[in-house]
Amino acid sequence: MNNFIIVKAKLNILTIENGGCRKTGIVSGYRPDHVFEHYESDTLIAYMGDITFTDWKLIYPGEEKIVTVRFLNREAITKYIYIGRKWLINEGPKLVANAEILELL
Repeated sequence: MNNFIIVKAKLNILTIENGGCRKTGIVSGYRPDHVFEHYESDTLIAYMGDITFTDWKLIYPGEEKIVTVRFLNREAITKYIYIGRKWLINEGPKLVANAEILELL
């Protein structure tokens, strides 16, 4: 079994006006929480993964870019990994961005 699941994704960093929490951009190697389910009890189920890119130094709030996301390969996450799947990107309980899987690498 590979240690990682790698996908190409469309990433949209949200502005504060659109519900995001960041005032600054993110750098390649950023390791937020990846949230595929959000329960009514406000419990978040988050998975580990990093976001990488080479064409920019930073991605700023309000920007949408194509990036590579590398998740730890755990059985619990595999049901969420398919083309077209959308998810939230958080820093703890705070929303940072949303993303959509475009391609499995």
